[in-house]
Amino acid sequence: MLRLEPRAATPWWLAVASPLMAVVATMVAGGVLFALMGFDPVASIRTIFWDPLFGPASGYSRPQLLVKAGPLILIASGLAIGFRAGIWNIGAEGQYIIGGICGAAVALAAYPAEGAWIFPAMVLAGAAGGWAWGMIPATLRNWTGASEILVSLMLVYVAQRVAAWMAFGPMRSPEGFGMPGSRNLQHYPSAANPELVAGTGAHWGVVAAGLAVLATWFLMSRHIRGFRIRVAGLAPRAARFAGVRPETLVAFCLGLSGALAGMAGLFEVSGPGGQITDSFGSGYGFTAIIVAFLGRLHPLGILLAGLLLALTYIGGELAQLMLQLPAATVQVFQGMLLFFLLGFDTLTRYRLRWRGTK
Repeated sequence: MLRLEPRAATPWWLAVASPLMAVVATMVAGGVLFALMGFDPVASIRTIFWDPLFGPASGYSRPQLLVKAGPLILIASGLAIGFRAGIWNIGAEGQYIIGGICGAAVALAAYPAEGAWIFPAMVLAGAAGGWAWGMIPATLRNWTGASEILVSLMLVYVAQRVAAWMAFGPMRSPEGFGMPGSRNLQHYPSAANPELVAGTGAHWGVVAAGLAVLATWFLMSRHIRGFRIRVAGLAPRAARFAGVRPETLVAFCLGLSGALAGMAGLFEVSGPGGQITDSFGSGYGFTAIIVAFLGRLHPLGILLAGLLLALTYIGGELAQLMLQLPAATVQVFQGMLLFFLLGFDTLTRYRLRWRGTK
């Protein structure tokens, strides 16, 4: 029978190849699934992975790549820092929602005033809202020992209910004919987050994502706190002897990842999303977990993984439109990708050995 045997050391090439093998395996398994559903597997895979970049509609879909990748990269950058320390923030989706609500609240409170201060204030409010939502599981873990995994995840559903309450209540647009949802911030110049360069899809959220990648690289490779984060993740007891305070590290990692997720929510509600609705929240917070692990918790890897996952979003939408694939195609692909990533990750740390039965 087969058994897993720990490797003495993981070859560097295997660690690099593992995400690539996961992507290839996802394509193969996805093709088999499409064939079983009665769709042409080659055409389906081509529509999802090739057509958004080089197909007939690429003029529209290529700019959307940055629109979709921006929040994924921004959120995943914060999550990766905590994951490196062994601190598991699974509730970035809730922090994303609360950040969007807090940022939109500043804009709606200022409406119809105009001023250059409004958008920066929205960004600060979005970051503060996400930070505060992330500090709830941090505080409960530090004070009571509660699992940050469960607390942060449950807070996602609380955030969704808060968004629905806001859309039907305090933030409902007086010009919306009774429909749930806030004013559309894209129509409020001082609060809008438009394209910075026409035809590229790049807005301030994309700029923030790029800065987050650079800041994450600097923190983890050039700053003493990054060293402490790595030590805490690899050897928690050794980190204590080295003077690392676990409570401070928990608060820092969950607060930072919450702030970045909140900023992503603000950039979305002031840009592509436009308004707070009862369904605000696009699943970016959950998908960013896949981005972080697919990118090996490394800033450059997160950048590439964010672009790849954004491609599956856009390709999935094209496949629904052109091939009539079910709407759940994207989630299935992302679930397969995470499954294969975890599987190949296991094989980087363990090798299969055949053990004969007696």
